Amino acid sequence: MAERDAAHVPSLSIIATKGTMDWAYPPFILASTASALGWDVSIFFTFYGLELLKKNLNLEISPLGNPSMPMKMPFGPQWLKDINWKVPNAVMAGVPGFEKVATRLMEQTVKNKGVATIEELRSACIEADVKMVACQMTVDLFGYSPDAFIPEIADWIGAASFLPVAQKSDVCLFI
Repeated sequence: MAERDAAHVPSLSIIATKGTMDWAYPPFILASTASALGWDVSIFFTFYGLELLKKNLNLEISPLGNPSMPMKMPFGPQWLKDINWKVPNAVMAGVPGFEKVATRLMEQTVKNKGVATIEELRSACIEADVKMVACQMTVDLFGYSPDAFIPEIADWIGAASFLPVAQKSDVCLFI
């Protein structure tokens, strides 16, 4: 038993369903970390998560409906950076371009803090042999062309083909 346990390679399956900048970080951070630890990792990208597999990432943040999202200034004096701006949903919904502003603020914060970009994390996953799988049903549903996606996609399958992978995984996450 000890030999079998020692030889066991842990596995992680992630189902990625979100395509915004803030929701792109969890699957790529978890996948790249698990892979660096020697785990076998698969990510199934479905619905809006497919945006994370496109050649041209144009991800934004939508703070609307996310009251716990802190709005911090990535520039200016420290006292300004320290303010946690509680922006009401009515303002976020009513101000044209608010999502673009929030996205640019987050991009600047990522840069200031030295955090990897989504492109860098995705590249790290590719280099680490994370198996990235696209949901074929969603590709068909949204009328996407396979040419819009990165060539490193390991497979184009449906949920019925991914569920056995998830079932056998030591850890399975829905993000």
